[in-house]
Amino acid sequence: MARFSYRGRNAQGQEVSGDMEAGSADLVASQLGSQQIIPLSITETETLGARSFKFDQLFAPRKVELDELIIFSRQMYSLTKAGVPIIRAMRGLQGSARSPLLADILGKVGDELESGMSLAGALQQHPKVFGAMFINMIHVGENTGRLDKAFLQLSDYLNMERETRKRIKQATRYPMLVMIAMAVALGVVNFLVIPSFSAVFAKLGADLPWPTLVLIATSNFFVNYWWAILVVLTMGAVTVWQYVQTDEGALKWDRIRLRLPLIGPIFERIALGRFARTFAMMVSAGVPMIQVLGIVSRTVGNRHIGAGIEQMRNGVERGESLLRTAANTQMFSPLVLQMLAVGEETGAIDDLFEEVADFYDQEVDYDLRRLADAIEPILIVALGVMVLILALGVFLPVWELGSVVRS
Repeated sequence: MARFSYRGRNAQGQEVSGDMEAGSADLVASQLGSQQIIPLSITETETLGARSFKFDQLFAPRKVELDELIIFSRQMYSLTKAGVPIIRAMRGLQGSARSPLLADILGKVGDELESGMSLAGALQQHPKVFGAMFINMIHVGENTGRLDKAFLQLSDYLNMERETRKRIKQATRYPMLVMIAMAVALGVVNFLVIPSFSAVFAKLGADLPWPTLVLIATSNFFVNYWWAILVVLTMGAVTVWQYVQTDEGALKWDRIRLRLPLIGPIFERIALGRFARTFAMMVSAGVPMIQVLGIVSRTVGNRHIGAGIEQMRNGVERGESLLRTAANTQMFSPLVLQMLAVGEETGAIDDLFEEVADFYDQEVDYDLRRLADAIEPILIVALGVMVLILALGVFLPVWELGSVVRS
């Protein structure tokens, strides 16, 4: 990636200039063309990989938190509704932002607005902070004159996203703590307890039962080759992570996530609820159906479901009904398809999709409450099996040693 400085003319013939991050000058020209700007000159000003290191960068925030985006959207809604000019609102929020990273980005957005760029185009220069759905909603708000409504819908959407994340963390906190405790207990047993017992058993020369032999062999393997296990696990994690970063790997990983026991259906309902709510927001804002499906397919958070939504878009382009394309994906329940059919018949498809989103949110809330109840018996069984193995491996030879001593 590099930073380019450009100069050009917009659709009204006015000269505009600014900075943009991209992989090449051709990509800069392509992005300018999508914003109806004819480039006159594009000059590379900085290679981002060669920036000099500063000590304060080590502790600088890496990303803008979701809470900060919610506050930003709420503030922009209030300011735009009150008739405050966008540039003035952006400068004011830059000075009051709690996050230095967000303040820096808002300053750049203000500079791009002063150079003649639209708000959606200025936000598009920062894709790591403002996603495709955020930018497209702002674009729709600008074109329809309902920018305040767009910011209000975005704040509601982001707030729902935050609540969903909180519920997932709350439901998985207890199982994660139990799993960490089990891992620590296994480490203590393998590295400290069993080696001491094996030394005692070796001195007495008693015949050991097979559970004890298995435990001793496992402990010896961990003690002697822990470094090899650590290297293999690290290399495996890095390899998997690099593969997941590719398009093919991300698609397969998202497909696997949907098939995981217990939590797979929750991921699926979260993605479908996000699809329904975003679809309803953009349709009610007047965005064409094909464009809505194309945008939503990239914002649901799951590439496998996104591919299904892309199939829906292709079907609508061929002239098929939305109901038929949705049924062909086999992602939606009969109840949702029935509501979709009613929405197409009545023309109130945005209202019906809002109800679909509420339906999925209720299902997710119920599943998350049930998740802890479903995981708890599994954890109890796992703990029982671990205790049973340790008891058989440790106490059986103790009983054997007692008989040897008595004899």
